[in-house]
Order: sequence, then C-alpha cells, then structure tokens
Amino acid sequence: MTERPAPSRLLVRGKPEGSGERVRVAPGDGDMQRISFRVLDLAAGESTQGMTGMTETVLVVVSGSMHVASSDGSWENVGGRPDPFSGQPVAIYLPPGGSYEVTAASPLEVAICAAPSKEHRPARLIAPPASDEYARGDGHAQRRIRDILMKDDDASALFLTEVVTLPGNWSSYPPHKHDTDDLPRESELEELYYYRAAPSAGFAFQRIYTADRSLDETVTAHDGDVVLVPRGYHVCAAAAGYWIYYLNVLAGPKHVYRMSFDPDHEWVKANWSWSSVSS
Repeated sequence: MTERPAPSRLLVRGKPEGSGERVRVAPGDGDMQRISFRVLDLAAGESTQGMTGMTETVLVVVSGSMHVASSDGSWENVGGRPDPFSGQPVAIYLPPGGSYEVTAASPLEVAICAAPSKEHRPARLIAPPASDEYARGDGHAQRRIRDILMKDDDASALFLTEVVTLPGNWSSYPPHKHDTDDLPRESELEELYYYRAAPSAGFAFQRIYTADRSLDETVTAHDGDVVLVPRGYHVCAAAAGYWIYYLNVLAGPKHVYRMSFDPDHEWVKANWSWSSVSS
C-alpha cells in the first residue's frame, strides 16, 4: 500500500487492516482538547488492557466480538456483526477510575472512545435494537442513523453515534456546527469522524469551515481515516458507488447536544420527509 501524505491537521490517516493500532487521536491533535480515540485490530484470542483514569470510556465494536473484563464488571461475546455496515452497534460504557481488558472472541475491530468526566456513572452494556435505526434527510441527503449515546442523560462526557451514508449521497447535511456555548440554541462540542468504506477503495469528501472562513478546509477521507472537527460548520459527501460509514465521537465542557445550521443552507431541509436532522 502506497503511503499517502496527510495534507491537513484535521485529517488523521489510518493504517491498513491488520495493523494492530489502526488509528489514534489524542488531545492536542488538530486543536482537539478533550477526545481520546483509538481503533485496534485484534486477532482472535489477542488482548489489550487499559485504564480509564479521569475519563469515561466507551468500547465500540466496529466488527467482530469481544470479551470485556473490568474493575466495574465483565461481559462475554459482546458484538458479533461482520462489518460496520451490517447490523447494530454494541458497546461497553466504563466510568472513570477503573481498569479493563478486552479480549477478541473473533477477529475484532474495536474503537476506544474517551473524554474527561467528573461524574461516575455505572458501567453497562449498550446494545440498541435494530428498530432504533432510522433514516435522516431526504433524496441525495438521505442516510441511516444508529445512536449509541446521544441523549443528554446517557453519559457525562461523550456523545456517540454511527451514520451510514448511501453511495453518492451527502451526510451531516445541511452543514451545521456546535462550537459555541449559547444554550439552548447551541452547545460547545468538538467532534471526530472515523470512516469506513465499502468497497474499501471508497472515499468521502468532508468540508470544515467557519463563518468568517478563518478555517475552510476540504479533505478526502479514505477507509480507516479520521477527520477532526474542533470547530466550525461541517458536511461530507460519499463518492458514487461506495457506501460510507462513520462513527461520530463528540465531547464538550457541558454534556448537552445542540447545534445550529449554516443559515445559507438551512432552507434545504424545509421540505424533507424526515423531520429529524443533524449528524
């Protein structure tokens, strides 16, 4: 595989499947302040250990299945979907101040998502039913949404959701932002997108920009890449012929999710069949 340079601080290139640690993001990368994020590939029987420290941590099964043993509980055979396009997400929520060990029950791709938290909420299995998946948008902006932690009272630091975008469609559309503490209109949240493509040669374009254009970048995200959104409006589009999946991870100083749309483009959703519009 030819190494591709990362032209932007907002684009974190992923390593090929089977690389062990596929991608990593830490506070300080691309102006991010709160989110820590890793994706690991583990062969069946392989393990990884970690400490939650001052963060709440969520282990999201992207594909495969895992056993989790932690200081706050244990769970067997978590997950099971063959890829992120096939089936619902399953995750384990872990509070601050604990330890954990993940063992792959089958070839496993797991996303480890964390952000600083001052609250201690109970560890738990998160397994949304298939009936919770829903469509958002309309026409060439239709996509499928699988919420993991998106309610204000679901956690104290993290918001998590999965989005599957149809080939050639737009997502995170119309462009929206959540970078200003202006409740109840908008909350301050940084965000990242972890991309997968089917077939794997696929790609997506993502634009991140502020109203004054002091930030205005468009990047090309390939299978396994991460795009960082520290601030600004953001929107993405899937290449024709390719299904695009992304895992959204958000965190901010307050655990409230409110956003505002770019006023130049908000009109687009006025006549959509689906009333819920965001990621």
